[in-house]
Amino acid sequence: MPHFLIKKEEIKDSFVELLDNENLFHISKVLRMKEKEKIKFIDENQTVYFCEIEQISKNYLKALILKKEKSNRILPFKLNLIQSILSNDAQNLAIANATQTGVKIIYPVISDNSSVKIKNIEDKVEKWQKIANENFKQCERADVAKIAPVQNLKEALLNYKKENVLIFAEKYENSTLNTCLNDIDKNAEIAIVIGPEGGFSENEFEYFKENNYKLITLGSMIYKAPNAITAAISNIISRMEQC
Repeated sequence: MPHFLIKKEEIKDSFVELLDNENLFHISKVLRMKEKEKIKFIDENQTVYFCEIEQISKNYLKALILKKEKSNRILPFKLNLIQSILSNDAQNLAIANATQTGVKIIYPVISDNSSVKIKNIEDKVEKWQKIANENFKQCERADVAKIAPVQNLKEALLNYKKENVLIFAEKYENSTLNTCLNDIDKNAEIAIVIGPEGGFSENEFEYFKENNYKLITLGSMIYKAPNAITAAISNIISRMEQC
């Protein structure tokens, strides 16, 4: 069952009350939910409210709170994604995959081999945020992934400590994932870096080497970029949760 993000002021004693807004439209018009049906909400403090709808119309909903609990659907560390912007369908899938696997911030970046130009995609950030919001509902995570403004690859890398940057590359790997995870500062934000469909350019690899970034391989197989995102994040989460 998807859950919907609400504000504290929408919680009234033992009820949740929604006025005319995007959530209400989705609940009443898209899902066509009725009175007596069960529904879940989550607030900015990551508290989940299990409710039963008492009243619903196109511009009002009142739901009785049956119980509430703290959500545990959140990563215990700050994991972000820097990813070269892909073609439309692949980019939408990349945003969905990253959101479902728990990253907090997604940086769409322009790299040398990006298939799109910055002037064509700056207005798509709002659309990508909507995709992230929809996947937040569907996978019931406790926090909403944020889409950062479009920037170039080097600008995005400067937001992080070098030891906390994990660049997944199809060649020139110079470190293992286990070694990189042993070196990171687990109290600081971690950045996973994934290139475009054509991979990073030789100039970008030279920049990585000159600045002592660690390059990691996902193994002998070559993944499409959206699948590489899922594989990279899953590998990191499984190892860090065992630490």
